[in-house]
Amino acid sequence: MIVKIENKYLEQAIDLLFHLSLKGKKSRHRTKLIRKMSERLQEVDEQRVELAKEHAKKDEDGEPVKIDGGKRFDIEDQEAFNHDLKELYEEQLVLDGGDNQGMLKTIRDVLLNCDKEFSGQEAAVYDYLCDQFEGGEA
Repeated sequence: MIVKIENKYLEQAIDLLFHLSLKGKKSRHRTKLIRKMSERLQEVDEQRVELAKEHAKKDEDGEPVKIDGGKRFDIEDQEAFNHDLKELYEEQLVLDGGDNQGMLKTIRDVLLNCDKEFSGQEAAVYDYLCDQFEGGEA
């Protein structure tokens, strides 16, 4: 079983899974998946900052210029930055069998048999996750 989750869905997927009421093995496997997704989310955030630094205007010392009281970088070419950021967010966390096999099957069953009602953005994320876990059955 292989499951692929785009980086742009990681934060919302973590939140959705975190708020499911689960016990025993289901809870342990959910926690394991959240840990893997959280690690990837942290990497994505670090890469986002690096992209911002690359695309930022530089001062006389070659350091990226910050604006808004140092809260963000002064991006020189917003279009190029947005393109690179889009590529980063479209990259996927790939979870495959091996040690993850049991966890993936458990989470697939949790998602596909979930009786919780979802609405709005949460419903869209739930649908996306179900699609990814159903598509990963091979």
